[in-house]
Amino acid sequence: MRHAFFTFFLALALPLGVFAQDKTVKAVLEMGRTDNRTMEHAEYIARNIGGRLVGTHMLNHAEDWVAQQFRSWGLEVTVQEAVEIGVGFDRGPWSGRMLSEDGMVLHFGTPAYTAGTCGPQKGRVLLEPKNQREFDRVKGALKGAWVLLETGATNGLAIDASHKADSTRAALLAEGKEGSVLMYRQMVDAGVLGFIRPSKLPMQVLYNRACCFDLTMDNLPKACDILLDEHQFARIRQKVVDREDFQLEFDIRNHFFPGPMKHHNILAVIKGTKYPDEYVLMGGHLDAYDIATGSTDDGQGVSVTMEAARLLAAAGARPKRSIMFCIWTGEEYGLLGSKFFVQNKTVPWDKISNYFNRDGGPLAATSITVPPAMYDDFAEVCKPLADYNPEIPFSVIRREGEARSRPTSAGGSDHAYFAMNGVPTLSFRESDIFGCDFIYRDIWHTEDDLFDKLIPVYLEHSAVVQAVTAYGLANLDHLLSREGLYKD
Repeated sequence: MRHAFFTFFLALALPLGVFAQDKTVKAVLEMGRTDNRTMEHAEYIARNIGGRLVGTHMLNHAEDWVAQQFRSWGLEVTVQEAVEIGVGFDRGPWSGRMLSEDGMVLHFGTPAYTAGTCGPQKGRVLLEPKNQREFDRVKGALKGAWVLLETGATNGLAIDASHKADSTRAALLAEGKEGSVLMYRQMVDAGVLGFIRPSKLPMQVLYNRACCFDLTMDNLPKACDILLDEHQFARIRQKVVDREDFQLEFDIRNHFFPGPMKHHNILAVIKGTKYPDEYVLMGGHLDAYDIATGSTDDGQGVSVTMEAARLLAAAGARPKRSIMFCIWTGEEYGLLGSKFFVQNKTVPWDKISNYFNRDGGPLAATSITVPPAMYDDFAEVCKPLADYNPEIPFSVIRREGEARSRPTSAGGSDHAYFAMNGVPTLSFRESDIFGCDFIYRDIWHTEDDLFDKLIPVYLEHSAVVQAVTAYGLANLDHLLSREGLYKD
């Protein structure tokens, strides 16, 4: 009799469990259509906060806001300190103009952690001296002047003003070499206001990679480092060659302040009911260059991750294993946040079923390619997505051919340290299925990385795809197989 009762109870319990899972997925799909808030998160990040550079108060503001949002949805939140920088940097307005009869407003930017001006500063313009002889000819005119550096296209980084770079330049000069920027230290010591380099459009403006972590309030940069619209640069250069009488005026509010400035990974968890110490992870990075607003790189990745969390929380998700939503810091400065997380084994590597990284264009998640050993699991988990939006079909693709080798060095985004340590980092393929003419290079670290470049229908769709997939994997009775994930 007892056995019969247990069998009857089990027969009832199994459908209830399946029904509960279906109910959660159905709720996510419905809210994804009718109450999708992905763009609300994206707009706050881009328009209320804007650029979120390591070392700035804006990144701290963004971290606090993300953590508060997760808590308001009922998730467990850990704020993990991962980055410290000794000197802080904040940016105010900047402006510039050419003072002449045919004057113009200047279109320019300055890499972060480079010098500003002491109010509006005007001065004559000189071409850079490229050897000692040329330097000696103009050294008396350098004080209070702007110097044009004919470096060709820049990569957006600041001029390397480190002691190591000075030593390299000195050695080249001692060998009798000539070239751009070789007289950098001599020009700074002579009192130049700053250096001007040409930049292609849209303008790419990054930071002072060589020095920012070594700065103290006693060794701050002295000369401005300006990247100018290459068309304006050419016009100004010709005026210098023609020895016309004119000046440039810049007002650049770059501000340094004593640190330390500390930045954090924001880790939010929906706790697993059966395997709480096993995880499905997803994430994107919150830090962004401050030439624009970091809307695509990577505000969209953060927004999609946040909305996936909100949808699951609002649907009452109670997965078997934990789902962690990882908002990383310091990605642009060398994957600092995710590296810290992985190397400190915040979650044991063998307890991670998969880490989904989103750090690309504002496009739609349309497919995922998986090793044969994972195919059945993904095919089952992703079934609800097959007809979610017929205009944006979703598919699971079985990988053909030989597995790739496990990476041995860090790549360009936050999946890298996971992959280097053998953790699955399968990611969704993202497509411009409606032909919205998005070109990633246009926004990558440029002044055009703005809110209006985002494509709402794609981001809202992707949030649903990530939520349903992560929830399904978290409800498997096993972690994803790693068989055939890498050659080794």
